[in-house]
Formats: sequence, structure tokens, C-alpha cells
Amino acid sequence: MTGSVGRKSEEDQVETLVLTHPPVNALSTDLLAELDRHFRELPAATRAVILTGDGTYFSAGADLKELATIGLDQAPALVRKGHAIFQRIAEFRAPVIAAVNGLALGGGLELALAADLRVAGDSAKFGAPEVNYGLMPAYGGTQRLPRLVGAAKAKELIFTGHLVPAAEALRIGLVNKVVPSGQELRAARDLAHTIAQRAPKAVAAAKAALREGLERPLAEGLELEAATFEREVLLSADLGEGIQAFIERRPPKFTGT
Repeated sequence: MTGSVGRKSEEDQVETLVLTHPPVNALSTDLLAELDRHFRELPAATRAVILTGDGTYFSAGADLKELATIGLDQAPALVRKGHAIFQRIAEFRAPVIAAVNGLALGGGLELALAADLRVAGDSAKFGAPEVNYGLMPAYGGTQRLPRLVGAAKAKELIFTGHLVPAAEALRIGLVNKVVPSGQELRAARDLAHTIAQRAPKAVAAAKAALREGLERPLAEGLELEAATFEREVLLSADLGEGIQAFIERRPPKFTGT
């Protein structure tokens, strides 16, 4: 097997997935299959997921050595598979946080873009260098990057292949937070555990409404928001617990029901 994904279950129903494919955690087909399997098998009670890379890299992107052995006739199926895996991550019911250490390039950037939130070490760099190799972003980068940073900046990054340091990534909205190098996983854990303390059904419903609503006109998005609130939140036990805890001036004990 070329590449694997380790999983660690933490308190508060937080799960951490670690990409391992030395030296740069390239996204081999084996590693992607492992990533897909984990997201299929994560417990229903999961409240947050952290994605990070083993060692000094998040992921430097596609495994170009492996790509060189794949026939051109197989490339379209590989792209579609990548789309399906990254979409599964984007649509996962609980928030997904990318803890970016080192480089997040090409497919590695696209993986980070599939997460809901991104925390980076201050030495991290981001980029879409595919054009340097006769390629283009094909795991969702041409679609997710402009939705996050705007069309003009996405075109600049994709057309030039230039890398963006963490401070610039924060300025343009590519990442949510920058911390000292080596502290990104701890910061991501702090964020994940904060989210895990909130009402799980409410968080999941808000994530779904955000994701689906951003693809619709405002009026349709508002209708989606109202329907999601009524269907997923209004009758939940967590809503009653939240209100009762507020009245009693105590921390709520959410169960995700």
C-alpha cells in the first residue's frame, strides 16, 4: 500500500485523521481510498473531524510518480473518484477542520478546501501549481477556491501556480487562523472541541443550510434555512436542553438528539 490514513478518537466525539505517505504525503490512490473509507465509517455521533498530515507536510498533492504509470484512458475515472471523495468530506454531517502543517499544494490544497475550516502554522504555504506540470486543478480546485477567495484571486493562483504563505492565505480568507508553526494541530483541536460542546444537531443543520444555500439565490436559501430549522432543530431534545440550561444558568448537556 502506498500511503495510509490513521485515525484517533478523542473525547467529545472528535475524530482526527492523519495522512501518512512519506516524504510529502502525496495523495496516492491508496491514500485516497483510505480517506474515503474512514469518512464512510466514522461514528454517527462524531461531532467534529480534524484532518492533518504526518510529519512536516499536510500534502504536496497528487502522487505524480503514480500518475506517470496510469494510462490517459484511466485519468477521467480517477478525477471523478477524487470528486466523489472530496464531496463526501465537504458534505460530512459534522464540521471538518484542516490542520495545515507545511505545504498544502495541488490536491493537498483541494483537500483543505473540502474542509469547513482551515488552521495553518505560520510557515505553511498553499498553492495550485498544476500548470507547472501541464495539469490543472481537477479535484474541485477550480470550483471551491473561487468560492472561498473570489474569482480574481483564484484565477491568479491557478494561472500562475504561485504559492501563498500563511499570512497571505489568512488575509485573502483562504484560512481561518494562523498559529505558530507546530501549534496548528493543537489549535485545530481546541476549535474542534469548542464546536463539539455545541448542540450537534444544530451545528449539522447550520452546516447543511450554509453549504446548500450558498449555491442558491437568496430567497431560495432563506426558504431552505427555515425548512432546515423546522425539520432538524425545532423539535430536537437539544433545543429543550439549551433553553432549560439557560434558565437554570448552567452549562447545557447536549446529546445530539
